[in-house]
Order: sequence, then structure tokens, then C-alpha cells
Amino acid sequence: MQGISRRITQALLYEGIAVLCVGPLLNGLFQQGLGYSTALAVVISLVALAWNLVFNLGFERWERRQADPTRTGRRRLLHALGFEGGLTLMLTPLVAVWLGIGLWEALVTDVGLFAFFFFYALVFQWGFDRVFGVPTAHPKPSAV
Repeated sequence: MQGISRRITQALLYEGIAVLCVGPLLNGLFQQGLGYSTALAVVISLVALAWNLVFNLGFERWERRQADPTRTGRRRLLHALGFEGGLTLMLTPLVAVWLGIGLWEALVTDVGLFAFFFFYALVFQWGFDRVFGVPTAHPKPSAV
């Protein structure tokens, strides 16, 4: 599977499985009911999907304007920090209000979710690639 169908399938499966994991996890931590916690997991997922689209469009636009478009380790680190930092800024107040907790506790919750998603993403992507195959690499741009 390649192209847009691969991206859509990957995003839907990734977020769907994440909601099934995070909803019960939040309920276990905050005891506010599985439906309420799963609804928060769905909202978090939707915010993450929207932010992913917006952030990656902006990042890739910035990246195209750079003298060297190579995705170095430093550039990947910048991408990850920008994405996760922006997501944390959006989600911390949301989690605080939704769960009726303070901003500090919401930030700690977000950091915990970040740790979960770090390992989840590694395992999910490995499994996804095993089932659907690895995407075809994009050709390197030719020198003009």
C-alpha cells in the first residue's frame, strides 16, 4: 500500500487503537467513567490529527525553503520538539478543564501520555509496516 491510502489507513488505525488504549488508561487514573475518559481520548486524537496536518504543512513549507532539504537528525529533533511542544500547549489546558484538575497535574498527565505514545508509536509503526509493507522511498531531488 502506497500514497494517500497508506497515510489515511495508518492515521485511522493509529488513532483508533490509541483511543482504545488511552480511554481506559485515563479512566483508571481519574475514575471519571469509561465513556467520559474515552470521549477525552477521542478529542485528544482529533486535536493531534488536526495539529499533525497543520504543523507538517508548515514544517514542510519551511523545509522546502532551506538551502539543504536533507532531513538530518537535528532537523528531525526540531520537528519532534515543535510538534510535541505545540500539542502539549494545546492539550494541557484541555485536559485540565475536561478532568477538573490543575494545570500542573494536566501537564504531568500530558507527559505521561507522551511517554506512552513514544513506545506505542514504535510498536505500532513496526507492526503496520509488517502488515502493509514499507512505503516506497521518494527519489532524491536532482541538482539543477
